[in-house]
Amino acid sequence: MAAAGVGVSRGRVPGGRPTRRAATGKEGRQRPAPRSPAAPARIRTPARRRLDVSRRLVFGRVVLVVALLAAGLKLVQVQGLQAATLQEASARQRVVKQTIMAERGAITDRNGEPLAFSVRVKALSAQPNRITRDRTEVGQDPDEHKQAMARHVKAVLGDKVDEQELLEKLRSDRKFVYLVDDVEPARAREITKEFPEIATEDRELRRYPGGPLAANVIGVANWRADERKLRGLAGLETSRDSLLAGTDGRRVVDTAAGSDAVIPGSERAVVPAVPGSGLQLTVDADLQYTLQQLLADYVAQTGAEGASAVVLDAKTAEVYALANDKTFDPSDRATFEPETMGNPAVSSPFEPGSVNKVVAIATAIEDGLLQPDSVLDVPGSIRVSDRTIHDAWSHGTIQLTFTGVLAKSSNVGTLMTAQRVGEDRYAEMLVKFGLGARTDVGLPGESAGRVPQRSEWSGSTFGNLPIGQGLSMTVLQMAGMYQAIANDGLRVPPRIVAAEVTPDGQRIEAPRPEGVRVVSEQTAQTVRGMLRAVVQDAPRQRGTGVPAALAGYQVAGKTGTAQQPDPRCGCYSDSRYWFTFAGMFPADDPRFVVAIMLDAPKSGMSAAPLFHDIASYLAQRYQVPLSPEPSPIQQLQVY
Repeated sequence: MAAAGVGVSRGRVPGGRPTRRAATGKEGRQRPAPRSPAAPARIRTPARRRLDVSRRLVFGRVVLVVALLAAGLKLVQVQGLQAATLQEASARQRVVKQTIMAERGAITDRNGEPLAFSVRVKALSAQPNRITRDRTEVGQDPDEHKQAMARHVKAVLGDKVDEQELLEKLRSDRKFVYLVDDVEPARAREITKEFPEIATEDRELRRYPGGPLAANVIGVANWRADERKLRGLAGLETSRDSLLAGTDGRRVVDTAAGSDAVIPGSERAVVPAVPGSGLQLTVDADLQYTLQQLLADYVAQTGAEGASAVVLDAKTAEVYALANDKTFDPSDRATFEPETMGNPAVSSPFEPGSVNKVVAIATAIEDGLLQPDSVLDVPGSIRVSDRTIHDAWSHGTIQLTFTGVLAKSSNVGTLMTAQRVGEDRYAEMLVKFGLGARTDVGLPGESAGRVPQRSEWSGSTFGNLPIGQGLSMTVLQMAGMYQAIANDGLRVPPRIVAAEVTPDGQRIEAPRPEGVRVVSEQTAQTVRGMLRAVVQDAPRQRGTGVPAALAGYQVAGKTGTAQQPDPRCGCYSDSRYWFTFAGMFPADDPRFVVAIMLDAPKSGMSAAPLFHDIASYLAQRYQVPLSPEPSPIQQLQVY
């Protein structure tokens, strides 16, 4: 029986499950249907679990087999089908050990003016065979491509290269050729940007802004392809090579084949390079240039076969200039000849002649044997052992003051003086004056000259040495003798390197050599006074070096003329001479010492006029004050 209102009707849905329908009450609101009870959870039996594990193992094995098959197929592809392609790609990237070049130190003059320095450049190269193969493979005419390459290089570098020569190199059947050396990096980049098959190689180029200026002193450094480094060939560039060169560094990088281009980020195992130290010389570039010009002009004027000259600081013996008549340009290989690249001023000794008379004169003053105004009866000749020696002019017995013996350059009077000094004492003084030993100025190839050992002297040896024959010296040694007189009797070994300059700019002064006391201060002053008479021009009291005089200054010096040995007869020549002059100025307060040697000039020519020209320039450049008073006229001959 039905109740009042709407009840719940029960029935079955298809499938036989009872359902519950919602009924609406009197108020018309619908009540939520009650929830069905949850389905019971599936229970996993042990058999069921074993089945699931088995399915997963089968799936894993399938995946593994598929992966192995894929890897095998890739291996076959890499090692078989793509082997050549991948090998070529691998070759495009190489591990390379590179040298990091150390920058070579600069050489400057005493004022810091550059005489030699280095710049980084590129060398251009190519592989003609490979260019031909690559162009052919892409269907291009190799020769047309090479012509385009040569034209482009010519357009960029201009007169530096010859287009036809470039083309001939590119047309060769060689594997590798250098196209151009010493190309500025910016221009090299311009070339390789257009033609990547042109490779570049880092190099260092030595610059010599003065050309032949001081070239015999500085020398030259050239690129060594086998070492990939600049190496000295002559001069200080050779003797100080290890100091200037520094120490190369190294690194490991990856590069592209056929190119020096480093793959970014591949640099490793870097050992930095240590730059070379520089050298500051005692040389004054302006004076050096003038001395070279004056010397070359005078050689042309006199017809001499050669000449050398040196200017020293009278106190410190620093070399302000050192020149030879023949030189070369370190920037021009065409001038590289043995006779031009040497340095005769330190390497070629000669017999000095009367310049050497200062040894006997100074020793006699030092030992109190004679005074400047002592009068000697000088005959026209003197016999020493089996030799008879004459003066340069014919005369009977004349009376010369001791100053006159020096100023008129009397051979006979000098030998009379030497006999008073004695052979042993004279031999000792030759050593004190620095003869027979290298000066150790710091230049390569220096000669010690030759002074016969005391045990080698024969009876006539003492008839040669005091007048400057039978021994030899370099022009630098000759300057050192007179530096001792200019420096109040203290001979200071000359030097040409003022300081080393480290890569960080620290200046290390070169050691100053200790002086050698040759004669006393008083003796040196006395001899300087006597040497002033050599250039005096007074009636009947004229010295042999008058052309060396410089107006407004006291000048002291000595002329020399020495016969050259004639190898054909084993005797002295009557036509070939060395002409010398060594002196100082101002004589009242010496600032500079100048020594000159002329090799076989025309007869009658003297080196004294050249001394005048050099001293005149020194006075102007260094504003040397005028002497307070002229040199006093000294009596040379008693009438």
